[in-house]
Amino acid sequence: MKKAQKRPGRPPMLTGKRIHLIKAKLTDEELKALIEIQKTSGLNRMELIRRRVLGKGALVTINVNELLHSLDAIGTELGRAGNNINQLARHANILNKQGQLNDQIVIDFNSLFSAYIHRQQELEKQLRHILRAMRTS
Repeated sequence: MKKAQKRPGRPPMLTGKRIHLIKAKLTDEELKALIEIQKTSGLNRMELIRRRVLGKGALVTINVNELLHSLDAIGTELGRAGNNINQLARHANILNKQGQLNDQIVIDFNSLFSAYIHRQQELEKQLRHILRAMRTS
């Protein structure tokens, strides 16, 4: 008795199979524009056309690689800002132990630190908005 051989590869789709082919003719300029949109979006050509024509997602497509690179840079800058804040707090503690800490310096630091916290909260809110938009598209 022979064992049934497993067929390698992707299993056949039972529903949602794309069997219809639509051809479109483009001018050289239109093709260049399509390729440029494709490059900036990070999508393959057919997925881009499907999304644009059928409206399955946002009108603005997001290049995920560029977004991740930008978010990485933002994270790096936030880390640097955190290091600077720690250095300032450490310096203020040293001055306080020596009795040389001026009250105006503390007031200025607290004002700047609260502005920093507010900006960081706004950034977090915008990042959540971007992530929600990416999930729905």
